[in-house]
Amino acid sequence: MKYELVWSDEFDYEGKPDPSKWAYTIGGHGFGNNESQYYTDDIKNAYVKDGKLFITALKEDKENRHYTSARLNTYGKASWQYGKILVKAKLPKGKGTWPAIWMLSDSINTGTRWPNCGEIDIMEHVGKNQDIIHFSLHTEKYNHKINTQKTHFLQFPNVSDKFYEYGIEWTKDYIEFLVDGVSYARFEKQPNDGSPEWPFDQPFFLILNVAIGGFWGGEIDDSVLPQAMEIDYVRVYQLK
Repeated sequence: MKYELVWSDEFDYEGKPDPSKWAYTIGGHGFGNNESQYYTDDIKNAYVKDGKLFITALKEDKENRHYTSARLNTYGKASWQYGKILVKAKLPKGKGTWPAIWMLSDSINTGTRWPNCGEIDIMEHVGKNQDIIHFSLHTEKYNHKINTQKTHFLQFPNVSDKFYEYGIEWTKDYIEFLVDGVSYARFEKQPNDGSPEWPFDQPFFLILNVAIGGFWGGEIDDSVLPQAMEIDYVRVYQLK
């Protein structure tokens, strides 16, 4: 299959993330996971410097929370149906950190609730389980709330000290999870699957965030903060 680059951010500028490409999720309501951070649009939580995007979690009070961070997304600016999505990143470390590179369908913002909208977790990592990378899909029938999510996890050395390229190859027939171009998990659409099993035949947008604590992030070690997820590039390819 021949792909062509259709969207990217190489972070070859300085300051706030490019507003033509990135929007912010703002708030501190826990986001369904009892998370402890307040997401801001402050430059100290998300900034570009030296060719990298830094999404930084800080120990500071904001509204009703005691931590701040950022959650960037491309909703309303760019969405894709199928293709190859690649993100080169170095992850934060320490108990309580929970960085993620993931996708939701546009339909979550037009009335379709989670998990019916579908979720693609390209990369998740929790600091209490250092160097374990999780790849997951969530749907109405398969999701973590009922412990049926389609998921796979593997250990990769030194994910907080070096950059890895996390990605997916997504077609009408399967979603394959890649690290540095190597496939580590593949989930296939079955012949009788409908939207409860496979809601992935629609446009999705990309999300980059660092959560703190929560049901999965767990106990927070304040001494490790601040911590950042560093992004070298985001590249989206589609078939020619």
